[in-house]
Amino acid sequence: MIAVISPSVIRGNITASASKSAMQRACALALLHTGETYIYNPGKSNDDKAALEIISGMGAIVEYPAENTVLVKSNGEITVNGEINCGESGLSFRMFAPIAALSGNEIILNGSGSLLNRPMDFLDQVFPQLGIEITSNYGKLPLKIRGPLHPKTIKIDASQSSQYLTGLLFAYAKSATAMVSINVDNLKSKPYIDLSLEMLRHFGYDVLNKDYQQFFIKPVKTQKETIEYFTEGDWSGAAFLLVAGAVSGDIIMRGLNLESSQADIAILKVLKVCGADISIDGMISINNKNKLKRFTFDATDCPDLFPPLVALAANCVGISCISGVSRLREKESDRGIALVDIFSRMGISIEIQADEMFITGGQITGTSISSHHDHRIAMAGAVAGLQANDVVTISDAEAVNKSYPAFYDHLKALGAEVSLKGV
Repeated sequence: MIAVISPSVIRGNITASASKSAMQRACALALLHTGETYIYNPGKSNDDKAALEIISGMGAIVEYPAENTVLVKSNGEITVNGEINCGESGLSFRMFAPIAALSGNEIILNGSGSLLNRPMDFLDQVFPQLGIEITSNYGKLPLKIRGPLHPKTIKIDASQSSQYLTGLLFAYAKSATAMVSINVDNLKSKPYIDLSLEMLRHFGYDVLNKDYQQFFIKPVKTQKETIEYFTEGDWSGAAFLLVAGAVSGDIIMRGLNLESSQADIAILKVLKVCGADISIDGMISINNKNKLKRFTFDATDCPDLFPPLVALAANCVGISCISGVSRLREKESDRGIALVDIFSRMGISIEIQADEMFITGGQITGTSISSHHDHRIAMAGAVAGLQANDVVTISDAEAVNKSYPAFYDHLKALGAEVSLKGV
């Protein structure tokens, strides 16, 4: 699909889509729960659909009893045999791998697209310590595993991704028969672990966090038979529309939890630093009345903010600096390279020095760019196109379906001139 973004002023109200980070975690915890779980405001992205398919393949029954409601029925046991396909979702793979290993059956964990090229060698190091047999494809998918996982105190290096720790915490919480701990070095993306711990508590588990260096998991004594969970709005996707409002419009954003544990709530801090006209009172109002100034921000713990922040920096006066570039290499694309490519084509100077990216704001030039098959690159290009001097054409624009399938519809609802071809 090709998306054509014309220079536009946006205006109006929009409600944030559901958080895929929360939705996928809710699916995993619903699978592990013995009883029924009602998930309200479920996500509809490709990654959310992958998580629902995974738990169905692992023994849960997924039903849709009412509009905007998913009901998961589970006996709390992992009964999978054969292959589990995680699609292109890195979170689903890293989270569900330890959960799948609770089974004593041989299981093949596979994926598609860019996930097949992303390194998964963390599990080669950790699974044998937990009594799990593992055969990998030189540290990449597919993986063949056979459990069952036996929780015991281990030490892990979490510098590659916090998502592995989330999977281990979920699997330990379900299976621990005595208190056990996971000791952690070099944890990145701490806010995502806060989200995981918050959801573990909601589902009745008892996990203690000691300075993000030790996590103590206690055995579960009792749980409610029925659990209800409301999926909050997605700060990762909302960040793009908030930036769009700051550079090209006057919008009101609803449906976001202003006390969220999601890492990308940090977008509010950056928008304030760069001088955006923003007010927060249960909802977020933002417009482009103010001239935006350069900013400096460390995105190490929230690397998904890089693409909207680069679109923001392109519209700021001066040179902005975003650090944490090393966190971009193993996403759906090498996002550092992809961002340099598309914004250079749009006339914006970007330089990467060590772990920092420097973006010089200026006039955005209309041109043709590729999404690099990366949902967040496609959205960054579209937001930048609102202030370009001519149309911006994005190929492989359907990549947004991975996390935010309503993205172009939301832009159009706000008055942006967006044309989709090959739908």
